Amino acid sequence: MASPKDRFVTVYGRKPVLEALGDAALQVDKVVLADTARGPAAREILDAASARGVDVQRATAQRVKVLAGNGKQDQGVLADVVAPRMKLLADALSGPRPPRGVLLLDGITTPANVGMILRTATAAGMGGIVVPRRGVASIDPLVVKASAGVAFHAPVLRCATAAEAAELLRSSGYPLFALAADAPASLFAAELPAKAAFVLGSETAGVSPDVREHVTSWLSIPMRGGVESLNVASAAAVLCFEHLRRDPSTY
Repeated sequence: MASPKDRFVTVYGRKPVLEALGDAALQVDKVVLADTARGPAAREILDAASARGVDVQRATAQRVKVLAGNGKQDQGVLADVVAPRMKLLADALSGPRPPRGVLLLDGITTPANVGMILRTATAAGMGGIVVPRRGVASIDPLVVKASAGVAFHAPVLRCATAAEAAELLRSSGYPLFALAADAPASLFAAELPAKAAFVLGSETAGVSPDVREHVTSWLSIPMRGGVESLNVASAAAVLCFEHLRRDPSTY
């Protein structure tokens, strides 16, 4: 079932909302302001929204907290920013031009890592980045900041869980590759079809058991200097640009 989070990137807090309203390149669907918000800060947001022709809805402070998903930092205001390349994974896979390279995030909960992966994968031309609604850091102001704003325009694909995504990808004909430090096959030597999906496991537990059962091949990034592994965002960068090097159609 589709969710508003499958169409918008929701930012919360006075400064992120004002930044979104002040960026002419972004389409802001609406602003939700707590009915208790008054004074100069609220007036600044109302004026900025009015200048952009953006609808402002009033809601209880508790409702704003629920919609923002962050009860400590929303400051009584949020904005839904249209994400033009965001869509449901199922729709992307069944559409006329399904993505070639797909990145699947599985249990990555650190916002900085999710943001950096969104930026890197978009720069490398990945056709889609699956960010499940559950089990992965939400695309919020922390993720947006880490992505340097790229999160608004990244080709994000949405689904409920990473396991659901893995099953959908496999049933749609995508081999599913996963990274592991002890995998015998090197990323740089393996045969990587243009139409493929790559799963990145969590920072601590790696690929989850429910996703692991769908993995068709395990790959490693060769390491030197006694280093055992890379941060997941760094590993994503190596993987995405290796895929770009192999697939000139994404240049």
